[in-house]
Amino acid sequence: MAKPEPFDPELVRSLAQLVTETDLTEIEVEKGDLRIRVVRRIEPVQLQVAAPAPVLAPSPVPVPVAALAPGPGTEKAKAGAGHPGAVPSPMVGTAYRRPSPEAKTFVEVGAKVASGEKLLLIEAMKTFNEIVAPRSGTVTAIFVEDGQPVEFGEPLLVIE
Repeated sequence: MAKPEPFDPELVRSLAQLVTETDLTEIEVEKGDLRIRVVRRIEPVQLQVAAPAPVLAPSPVPVPVAALAPGPGTEKAKAGAGHPGAVPSPMVGTAYRRPSPEAKTFVEVGAKVASGEKLLLIEAMKTFNEIVAPRSGTVTAIFVEDGQPVEFGEPLLVIE
């Protein structure tokens, strides 16, 4: 019977550094009987399925290439990325500022919000995820429009 290899803390440090440098969320290495899994925690997101979800009619017309170009708010969002009060998107999806097309928006610029208050929804894989305020404050900028696609880490709004 083979003697198990000793635990190598330097290997774990190297793997953790690799995970951080490459923006991976986890890595697993297996060699013989030794198996090491390193997982990086990402800011938790409160996920909740909104019922009923807004029904959006599919567009029968092909999307023109010009529509795929960055929108007018892109430059403003890039400027807000470095702001300490920026609330980044925790996922890739489609942002919605209101619970349904007829409803009023969750928040507007100038609105006072409490920690945990719903700011907007992001639809990802047919699931509507609530994005809540990470802290109390005043909404000073909103970078997304209703139905706008968002990327992971893209600033959604600023709370000061």
